[in-house]
Amino acid sequence: MQEKNASLNGILVIDKPPGLSSARVVSIVKRLLQAQKVGHAGTLDPFATGVLIVCVNQATRLARFWLNSAKTYQAELCLGIETDTQDSTGTVISKCVAVDVPEDTLRTVMKSFVGTMNQAPPVYSALKHQGIPLYRLARKGVPFQKPARQIHIQRLEILEIALPLVRFEVSCSAGTYVRTLCADIGKILGCGGHLKNLRRTVSSGYATTDAISLSELEELARSGDIARHLIGMAEALPDMVSFQADKALTDKLKYGMMITAADVPPSYFLSGENLVKIIDGNNHLLSILSYNLVQHGFTYCCSFV
Repeated sequence: MQEKNASLNGILVIDKPPGLSSARVVSIVKRLLQAQKVGHAGTLDPFATGVLIVCVNQATRLARFWLNSAKTYQAELCLGIETDTQDSTGTVISKCVAVDVPEDTLRTVMKSFVGTMNQAPPVYSALKHQGIPLYRLARKGVPFQKPARQIHIQRLEILEIALPLVRFEVSCSAGTYVRTLCADIGKILGCGGHLKNLRRTVSSGYATTDAISLSELEELARSGDIARHLIGMAEALPDMVSFQADKALTDKLKYGMMITAADVPPSYFLSGENLVKIIDGNNHLLSILSYNLVQHGFTYCCSFV
């Protein structure tokens, strides 16, 4: 059983339930699959739900290719109440007696956040200072504020207004904190605000429609039908250019030999993309190579042969 499951390589798209950390989900998946190695490609806060990409065995080495990808969330902003964590799990630090924001003002303010801007990460976050997660420092009463960093909000659409609650959908760059967005909107409106609910609906091109719940995963593990729902490593990177290797190239990859333009035509990189996934005749991922447009040579990103 252990040997069979160790051969499972690919990703699972999990619909994370509320109340579990991303690390806990990884632990559950590892136990259910009896896998040697499991990781995730982008943390979700424990109270949040939705798409969590979980990498199994060799696919854990692909996680970095998703970490900087865009995400889409459905969120609920609660105006009039500020918390120390900027979300519903924190302690209330201020209240506004009455929230009476004109709809046109609300829409104008929220629209102003579309585009590129600097955002200060929350002091309650998994980011680290000198190796210590910021949330641990904050809980000890010594919060540390990381410098603001550039983010991009591609789209922000209000779905429903029922003050003091505002439901909205946002598509944003990796590293964007939706709870900080909610707090910032509340500050500009003058009444404060926090993130009440959060659901990630899209991550790295995978949506909730692609996801399975942990209970469904448990049933699949019990029935031995996991492989059918595992997305293979080559399929997991659909937007990356692929090249099918012949035996000579496969042997070169196997022994870590230098790969040249004679092995993989440079024409594959005319679009400006400098990564190529090398597959075999069965669409199994053999390697991911990076092409240097200046030096006209390849370097290994990761190899699976």
